[in-house]
Order: sequence, then structure tokens, then C-alpha cells
Amino acid sequence: MATAGRDRPPTSGDNFVVTACGRRIAVRCLRLAPAERPISRVTLDVGRDQGDEPGVWAALTADEARDVAHLLLRYADLAENDTEPAGPTPEGSPSP
Repeated sequence: MATAGRDRPPTSGDNFVVTACGRRIAVRCLRLAPAERPISRVTLDVGRDQGDEPGVWAALTADEARDVAHLLLRYADLAENDTEPAGPTPEGSPSP
């Protein structure tokens, strides 16, 4: 029997989540230290799927990571409550 939402078994570690379809999504902090100006990014690594198809990787600024986090939380709420989004969707994004 499949479980959903907060009742599902834990599928996460300290810095990753394993999705229902088997993809491992890892989140880390990347720090590069060039002499003149250090660079920090939040990395998002979506691993290979169950068919071994390659995943994707992104490096986000702190503000970009926060924007993605807000969108994920917003759409998680919509998915749980089966409601329509309030306000416009980001340009180029399909409506849920």
C-alpha cells in the first residue's frame, strides 16, 4: 500500500531526498575561493532516474535558492489541497 504526504516513510538524508520515482535530489553548498572574491552557491543535483537516464545540476545564488524554496512550498501546498495558485505563475511556467 502506498502512503502519501507526511505519512510516507522517510526518504531523505542530511542533504538529499529520494523521490517516489527513485531519483536522488541532493542539495549542497559550493564555495569557490578565488583570490579577489569568494563565490558561494547552493547546488541542486537531480540524479539519474531508475532507467539510468542522466539527471541535471544547477548552481543557485542564495536569493535564487530562496525563490525556488518558496515556489516548492507554494506548489506543495497546492498539491496537498488541490487548489489553484493565487497570483500569476512565473513566466514560462505552466499553471498547475
